[in-house]
Amino acid sequence: MKVKTEDLEAFLSVVDAGSFSAAARILDVQVAKVSRSVNRLEQTLQTTLLNRTTRRIELTQEGHVYREFAREGINQILKGSEALSLLDKKPAGRLKVDAASPFVLHQITPLIAGFNEVYPDITLDLASADNIHDLLEYKTDVAIRIGYLKDSNLHARLLGNSKLYLVASPQYLARNGSVFNTDDLNKHKLIGFSNNKALNQWPLKNLPDLRFSITASSGETIRQLCLEHQGLALLSNFMINKDIAAGRLVQVLTSDIISPNPRETVNAVYYKNSAVSSRITAFLDFIQPKLTL
Repeated sequence: MKVKTEDLEAFLSVVDAGSFSAAARILDVQVAKVSRSVNRLEQTLQTTLLNRTTRRIELTQEGHVYREFAREGINQILKGSEALSLLDKKPAGRLKVDAASPFVLHQITPLIAGFNEVYPDITLDLASADNIHDLLEYKTDVAIRIGYLKDSNLHARLLGNSKLYLVASPQYLARNGSVFNTDDLNKHKLIGFSNNKALNQWPLKNLPDLRFSITASSGETIRQLCLEHQGLALLSNFMINKDIAAGRLVQVLTSDIISPNPRETVNAVYYKNSAVSSRITAFLDFIQPKLTL
């Protein structure tokens, strides 16, 4: 019984993407080719791995069992191929990294020059989106995620924790008064997130119902609004630590912020169907000790 690697890849892509058409887009092939590969795999194994309906695709019991063996087999092949290619040279090739815009700007960008010196043959592709993208759909190798992880299809490596601070500019506070307790918050202009309402649930003791005067989709935009004296915002240390040190922003209600909390964790994630390539390992090993979270 001879199983083709391309058939395993097609099967796993269909399972992970949820449809033959989505798998075809990921693999950059025609849908018919993906369908032929899965059919050939089922014929080779003499079993049905997927139940197809007009609305969805579901794994059979046999498919559930075989999926993990197929995944491990593909990963071992990829690891073996990469190990051979690295016998006499450093990691090379394209590495797509996805992270929220503030993290790319304040944490990754300052490290790129040093990384390129050490790994000149790795071509970085940095995606700085403020919405969480599907790694498969956007062909992302590794992503940096801030806060609680929900996706069980991802492996995660903890990079550290970044505390939250409630901040405003000294000029704003001079004009609008100090903040002595959480009851004072709604006497001030609050800046929140427009595209993720969960980020507007501030982890504060005795949290009142908050009313936001301004909202923005990007954490970097919110930071800039604070620097322009437009109000108070709750932001991660990784993006405002230099502002605080320079006195451009000041902290308020520090004892009222509940810590640790789920929003503080910073993880690097990659898809389970991907072998842990030397490029990913090299990148994470390089940046982790240099991050200022």
